[in-house]
Amino acid sequence: MNIGLYQNAASLNALERWQDAVSQNITSSQVTGFRRRTVQINGVSSGEILYDPAMRPDRGEGVPAISPQTRYAISFIPGENQPTGRDLDFAVSGDGFFGFKTQDGQTAYTRAGQFQIRSDRTLVTTQGLEVLSESGNPIQLQSQGGKTVVNADGTIRQGDAILGRIGVFKAGNPSQLRSLSPGVFSAGPGADMKPVESPQIQQAYLESSNIAPLREMVDLVNISRAYEANQKLIQTRDQTMQQTLDALT
Repeated sequence: MNIGLYQNAASLNALERWQDAVSQNITSSQVTGFRRRTVQINGVSSGEILYDPAMRPDRGEGVPAISPQTRYAISFIPGENQPTGRDLDFAVSGDGFFGFKTQDGQTAYTRAGQFQIRSDRTLVTTQGLEVLSESGNPIQLQSQGGKTVVNADGTIRQGDAILGRIGVFKAGNPSQLRSLSPGVFSAGPGADMKPVESPQIQQAYLESSNIAPLREMVDLVNISRAYEANQKLIQTRDQTMQQTLDALT
């Protein structure tokens, strides 16, 4: 068995997964609050290489064979908050996510604060899903309350009336957040979601994605070059094996 072929094949698989992540980042770079997908590549043992017939693996004489292993992750570095001039646009400064109820009654989280008012005066996302207060309840505005003003701590006011506070929730273990769609997450086991005690919210702002398109394009070039190099190595190993077989027959 030629362990080198398996190593190169594993490298091609890792590069394909990296390319998939980069492609999604470029596609979603204009999505409000999108979080960059990353691929972590680690070396794992895949046996030993015995380059001498006299070598014995039970004596530890082989050379460890290392193959790449990939794992997807998410970068939670904040994007840049951009002014929109729209009263129902909100951006979180620092850690935290807005919470909303999905159609199946579960809680999901996002940094995209582009909200609307439903016909019953409930604050909802652009998909019509109810935005949650810090206590986990829907937020309902007054029909004759006047202009909606949201303080930096998320407190909602209409005139002199305080209607509650927009919930901002933080994950104690962000690695347990699961991506539902671009910029939207669910809390996996152990995520430990809790309300942020002193949130910082900017009204009439939206947070852009944390994607740097130029960096992603550079990654695509590097992936292409690495893929081509591994393909050439596979071809070289295959030719060497064929020459060896031809010499033996």
